[in-house]
Amino acid sequence: ELLEGARRAFDAFFQRYPYCYGYWRKYAELERRLGSARSAQQVGRALLGFEGEIPLFSGVWEGTAPCPAGAGAGAAVDPAEPGAVAELHRAPAELAGPSTARERPEGQGVSNGGNNPGEILGMGGECPWECPESAQRVWGAFEAALAAAGMDFRSDKLWESYLEWERERGDLRAVTAIYDRLLSMPTQLYSHHWERFKEHVLQHPPGAILSPEELLWEDLDQEKIRELVISMRQQIYAQNEAEVSKRWNFEDGIKRPYFHVKPLERAQLRNWREYLDFEVAAGSQERSIVLFERCLIACALYEEFWVKYTRYLESRTVPGARSVFQRACGFHLPRKPNIHLLWAAFEEKQGNIEEARRILRCFEAAVPGLAMVRLRRVSLERRHGRVAEAEALLLEAMRANEGLPLGSFYAVKLARQVCKVQKNLGKARKVLVEALEKDPDNARLHANLLEMEFGADVGQNEGNTMSCFERALRSPLPDEAKLLFSQRRVEFLEDFGSSIHRTEQPGGTPGRVWGLPPERCPLPSLLKAYDEHQKILKAHATRKRAPENGSEEPDDKRLRPDDPSGLLGPLNFSGGDPNPSYNYWYQHGYGTYGYQSPWGYSHYYGQS
Repeated sequence: ELLEGARRAFDAFFQRYPYCYGYWRKYAELERRLGSARSAQQVGRALLGFEGEIPLFSGVWEGTAPCPAGAGAGAAVDPAEPGAVAELHRAPAELAGPSTARERPEGQGVSNGGNNPGEILGMGGECPWECPESAQRVWGAFEAALAAAGMDFRSDKLWESYLEWERERGDLRAVTAIYDRLLSMPTQLYSHHWERFKEHVLQHPPGAILSPEELLWEDLDQEKIRELVISMRQQIYAQNEAEVSKRWNFEDGIKRPYFHVKPLERAQLRNWREYLDFEVAAGSQERSIVLFERCLIACALYEEFWVKYTRYLESRTVPGARSVFQRACGFHLPRKPNIHLLWAAFEEKQGNIEEARRILRCFEAAVPGLAMVRLRRVSLERRHGRVAEAEALLLEAMRANEGLPLGSFYAVKLARQVCKVQKNLGKARKVLVEALEKDPDNARLHANLLEMEFGADVGQNEGNTMSCFERALRSPLPDEAKLLFSQRRVEFLEDFGSSIHRTEQPGGTPGRVWGLPPERCPLPSLLKAYDEHQKILKAHATRKRAPENGSEEPDDKRLRPDDPSGLLGPLNFSGGDPNPSYNYWYQHGYGTYGYQSPWGYSHYYGQS
């Protein structure tokens, strides 16, 4: 019961924080102590990513590989040491460049079909390390480890473990081959490896360490052969030293390469950004992927690095980018909206419309009430011809937020969609009028209803446009907003009014307008509107007259740019942008609703 309870606790913890290497070690130790060695190996496999998409740790690879002196599997290194905390993820097959793994002679390949780490790591003490079958599996485990973590700047211990294992087996040519790969790999202890390689050459006869191709020098003196071997690799070492020097300052700036829930300092975040930009600009796809994976262990809770990684992979491998999205949204950032929106847009771009719907729907169920997610769902349905579903989503959101500012926000979105997409002005008008009955002092509703009426034929819709002004001036809007509506009414009649003074509409019919009782129907009279505006202006100037003591007007009485009543300033009825008020409100009016305008569309939907 104790073991089962601990398993449930660990499993639940790793669903949220899978990069906590120390806790994986505790889990494996618990399984080894209370369960079995095979159960402990299964924990290691889960960490290494063979049962799910959990990233790789070079320290775990080092602990998985058997020690040459017989320490056995599971002798993991301390995660506090630099080499134990670099996290790497299996690169998708499409990302893998030319393999650097050396080929085994024919007949000595890894059993069970090659380099499948999930098969290789299932050693479990089935036979002694000296038997050929076990040696092949250990060799395969080392090669899999190097393929995953060998390009890590701090992977020196992994390389040294491989070298030492081959030395213990007496395969000196294999040691030379490993050095040939290592000497071109920028790592932290590059100079130490160079010195060890020279010792290796000087301490053993050339015939025992060189490949058959290099043994063509047999007619030369052994010392001369050693000098040639070292001099041929001297240039490789010099090039590698130059690569290390380019990265040294970046590596020195990494103070916390392991995962922790505490925030990173700004300097470290800036260092990761600059390091990633450098590696991407250098052009090595393999090294860029390795660095991204290293970065994501320390910065797993920072959305920007996941987004940067997906954008890098998208143009190179769609499955790789999808895998990163799944890891980010499934484990590390389950409640971050932007990464989910980008994932949905990514899937939509690939033609996976149902998957995009599922992503948005599931995220909204997990984090309800976000306008940006609901609007992305609406736009997804609209783009793919499901206008009725888009309208239903907006109606549902509007009713769920009835009586709240967000309800009025959705009313505006629904009215604009009905008007612009469905071409139904009457239905759109009804939506806004009903919203105004519930929220009469919402200046945005008045402004958008006015803009919608103004967008129709001015000659045919003059009465409805005037009713918007009348409704706004009779509403409980602030005085500043009423002043602006009054001013815009005068401008509208000046520019588009059909008569300077009229008490009846053309044809002798009364001035009846939509949505108002007969006794409240406005008369489209420019002179009357002008007289009323002068009265409002005079009253407003009296109230706003500066105090006699010369002090400035209190801040709470000023008309602020972010005040809803102040969003009518750009209204213009004399030409230009046909919907200036809406555009201004659309760009600046999200603050009241907690709605962020940068949705992340620009990356996936370029501007035409």
